[in-house]
Amino acid sequence: MELQITATSPEHPADLLDLPWGVPLEEWPDKHLVALPRGISRHVVRFARAGDEVVAVKEVGEWAAVREYELLRDLDRLAVPAVDALAVVTGRRDAQGEPLEPVLITRHLDGSLPYRSMFETTMRPGTINRLLDALAVLLVRLHLSGFAWGDCSLSNTLFRRDAGEYAAYLVDAETGQLRPRLSHGQREYDLEIARVNISGELMDLEAGGSLHPSVDPVEFGTAIAERYCELWHELTRQSVYPLAKRHYIDRRIRRLNDLGFDVAEMQIQATPEGDAVTFLPKVVDAGHHQRQLLRLTGMDAEENQARSLLRDLETWMVSQDDYAPGDPLGARPEVLAHRWVRDVFRPAVRLVPRELRGSADIAQIYHELLEHRWLMSERAGHDVGLEATVEDYIRTVLRPGTEAGAGAAGVASGAGTGGSPEPGA
Repeated sequence: MELQITATSPEHPADLLDLPWGVPLEEWPDKHLVALPRGISRHVVRFARAGDEVVAVKEVGEWAAVREYELLRDLDRLAVPAVDALAVVTGRRDAQGEPLEPVLITRHLDGSLPYRSMFETTMRPGTINRLLDALAVLLVRLHLSGFAWGDCSLSNTLFRRDAGEYAAYLVDAETGQLRPRLSHGQREYDLEIARVNISGELMDLEAGGSLHPSVDPVEFGTAIAERYCELWHELTRQSVYPLAKRHYIDRRIRRLNDLGFDVAEMQIQATPEGDAVTFLPKVVDAGHHQRQLLRLTGMDAEENQARSLLRDLETWMVSQDDYAPGDPLGARPEVLAHRWVRDVFRPAVRLVPRELRGSADIAQIYHELLEHRWLMSERAGHDVGLEATVEDYIRTVLRPGTEAGAGAAGVASGAGTGGSPEPGA
């Protein structure tokens, strides 16, 4: 059998031909290799340069290589975070004509690290929590796509930090299965494997002195299962929101925020009964909302203010006719954000008399208006709108003259620090 390269793109075979396929992967000369941190793998894995790209090369049986190649391509079509499959190379032989194992080639994920490299310096428990949250998000997304991983672990995951966000990527799909829909039992089985694997990997780090002394491996393994269940419930429960109850969307986003997640993407689909909303979660680092708001609007706000304003901005954006994420013909987020500042944010703030604002900046004023609107809408059972909110805010908070006004002022004071109570679902 002659050397055969099956690739996703016509330019890849030409770049790959220069690699020493007649040499066992363990013996590849340094001139072809790229020094990058590698995770633990049951197979031989090397990073190599192919043209302008860095690729990961894994020796594995032909059936397994082809199967994993196809699974990774399926996950790419489903827009699930996973490494990109580039090629499968079969028919390899050494200088004596003896057969060598086929290889699977994937694109190296820029900026990513295996978990062991991240734990070389002892990580703080809060950072470990965010990484495990990112893994919980990945597992939920896989299951929503009908993919049963079969071997969820830190070792089979790459982590990437980008502009304050944490994301986990599947790097090994060898044991996976793709189905139209997963049963509860299939998800529970995957989750139990994840719990056992992660606890064991953290114990291994603990034995090597690379785990923060306050971290209990068993508790953290259990915690990821709990986070998964909370997130799965919040994302999969079916809800349709009538136009008059748009504040219910805000309620769902607040629940995700309370779970420690932000909204990476929100879609609203009009139905005869109302608007059906779906969310895509993400894990963010401290200061992310400040940076995001500054990038989109030019406003420099405190973190809690920025999160509140971004929540309103994102809810408003998905209601616009030209909102189309991923569509080159749709309006860019920066364009929509500018329109929101011009048509929503500034008009609302201008309705509040300057002499009544005191020392509060405009971001704080708008944040308090949003909190006031939320409470009014919850009490009324429908979205009261910004104009009615501003009128009531001025009357009961900025010019309190009644017992009810004094109570509203207390709520606004709590809202300004992110401490306002959220009514039950």
